[in-house]
Amino acid sequence: MSSTARDYYQVLGLSRTASPDDIKKAFRRLARQYHPDLHSGPSKLEMERKFKEVSEAYEVLSDPEKRKQYDQRESMWTRTESYTTAESRTKPSEQGFASARTSHPHQSPPYQSHGRGWPRSGGLADFFESIFGEPDESSAQPGTKEPGEDVETTVEISLRDVYWGVTKRLSLLEPVSCPACHGTGSVRRRRCQACSGTGFRPESKVLDVKIPAGIEEGAKMRIPGRGRPSLHGGKRGDLYLFIKTKPGHTFRRAGSDLHVTLPIWPWEAALGTEVLVPTLTEPVRVKIPSGSTAESKLRLKGKGLPTGTGGYGDLLLTLQIVMPQTISNEARALYEQLARENHADPRTELLAKAHQD
Repeated sequence: MSSTARDYYQVLGLSRTASPDDIKKAFRRLARQYHPDLHSGPSKLEMERKFKEVSEAYEVLSDPEKRKQYDQRESMWTRTESYTTAESRTKPSEQGFASARTSHPHQSPPYQSHGRGWPRSGGLADFFESIFGEPDESSAQPGTKEPGEDVETTVEISLRDVYWGVTKRLSLLEPVSCPACHGTGSVRRRRCQACSGTGFRPESKVLDVKIPAGIEEGAKMRIPGRGRPSLHGGKRGDLYLFIKTKPGHTFRRAGSDLHVTLPIWPWEAALGTEVLVPTLTEPVRVKIPSGSTAESKLRLKGKGLPTGTGGYGDLLLTLQIVMPQTISNEARALYEQLARENHADPRTELLAKAHQD
């Protein structure tokens, strides 16, 4: 068979002598594995592709007449390929002629992609394209006790959750027996429409997960045995949680340290003062040194997030000097008096460095 043709028996992990019961069991097993409703994130599109491929293979091989035609087509393809290969090997000068003969416009070869001479049905719109698609090498052989598939999801938590620890309630989709067909995949000898013949449907399950205090940004938590159930009698897969810290309105996280921008008035920066600053617990009083400048930093030890060693990170304050939006006549007079005093030009260094650029 051509290396570019998809083998439907291989897609379902079956031999060409598989019985109808074997075909049905293989389809249900793979449909549970690839059903897109049971996946999320980057793998969902790939699972949709594989689920469609498995469904197409089952639609052909589960129907005796379609299976017979498919087997005949495969046999003709093999003979045609063998003949062309042999002729090309013995008569290299006629290779182009052999190729032209195979694709003669007035002939309808058994593998024609538009299906002349082949029955078409609603579920087989992509049937002939899929015959010539890439082979599915991911099909698991039936009877192997492979573990269930792992599940990955992202959990967002707040900075206060990081500080105190939190229990998050997660909703996961798991396959359960279809109530319409009682898990058989068929109703009155026809494929069950409620579950597409898979014998199951996704159901939401609730799981409470405890996230410890001080967990790092981007940490990966493993919850054993809470992934997908095994379809082969093996152990259940695991659940992996990727921790993401939600951006805060006040605090910015940097490892176990926290950063806060602290606004102060110009006179507070000039004269020094004591102000209240926020923490993740209670506000604390902090002394602002006289002569503080914009972007100056103050460090409060142990006011950050829990660390892995049992301690706490620091809280770093970045000073931001702000101006009042309106000032009184008295305040204006004070500013004018200050302007008349002898001060060094704060732009002198800037102007000097500009000549070096």
